Amino acid sequence: MKSYSIRIDDEMLDKLHVIADYEARSANGQIIVLIRDCIEEFEKKNGEIVLGGKEKK
Repeated sequence: MKSYSIRIDDEMLDKLHVIADYEARSANGQIIVLIRDCIEEFEKKNGEIVLGGKEKK
């Protein structure tokens, strides 16, 4: 697993924390869910993303 830092303004971060708390997740966990949902939606519209010539598991 890799770490990745982002720049985010205070208001957006505060709102992310509210949503994460509501969903009983950490802010990091909420970000992972949002990224996963984004990838799934992209693949529904555009087909599976294949990395390095390997099939997605």
